[in-house]
Amino acid sequence: MKALCATDLSAASEATIENETCLECLGRIGVEEIHLVTVIPSNVHVGMPGMDFENRRERALERYRRVVEDAGFDVETHVVRGTPHRRITGIAETIGATMTIVGSRGKSPLENRVIGSTARNLARTTVTPLLVNRVEREADDPDVVRQHLFQRMLYATDFSENADRAFEAFSYLRHATEEATLVHVDTPKDPGLPEDQEPADRLTELAGQLEDWGIETRTDVRTGDPADEILAAETEYDPTTILVGSRGHSRLRRLLLGSVSEDIVARADGNVLLVPPERTA
Repeated sequence: MKALCATDLSAASEATIENETCLECLGRIGVEEIHLVTVIPSNVHVGMPGMDFENRRERALERYRRVVEDAGFDVETHVVRGTPHRRITGIAETIGATMTIVGSRGKSPLENRVIGSTARNLARTTVTPLLVNRVEREADDPDVVRQHLFQRMLYATDFSENADRAFEAFSYLRHATEEATLVHVDTPKDPGLPEDQEPADRLTELAGQLEDWGIETRTDVRTGDPADEILAAETEYDPTTILVGSRGHSRLRRLLLGSVSEDIVARADGNVLLVPPERTA
């Protein structure tokens, strides 16, 4: 498996790349090759006074390369120019990445800047599973909030096709997952099951698959606003990562991530693994 790790050389990105426990978790799920990518914005030019972005970023990536290589991974580095989320998505497609990883400081006092713009845009456009690795916000030298990335998973489902695809990620996550909580929020406007099947029964079926892999699993059916209830479940069960599909049933969500997924990426206290729909020709 290949992972792409996007960095803007900020303290948040550095915490993501240099955390030994996080790197170990990636190794457990089968990641063998990591591509470190940093993007110089297209509006930054070499001739601008005091701007030596390209050389500075290459030096920083070489330092990160040594850290990741010492953890046992094959490493490639990429310094590119353009719009960050577009170049990151393009490289992920080109190399055949299984996962894209980006660090985020999480909630901001400014309501419209709840996560960094690159993380937010990647969440809306990613074509590979996107791991938003949460780091401490109020710290000059931050650390990641949940080091054991996949130890305790909270899987949220509306039983849509994309939610089922997100569940399939357990095929590799199971090598690092010890506990899982399966959550469905029942809403009248967005039914996800045939009338003859109850949500609790479907969750029990999914739980059985995980328990066959030795994962201790619980189920939880809730009623209310989906994003609020999923985040309430995060508070109650304290997972290390929330696993969710990036599209639900509404066709409108094809145009904008989907309010539920976007709220979770922006407001969750811990990590979020966002799985996009399978691409069609």
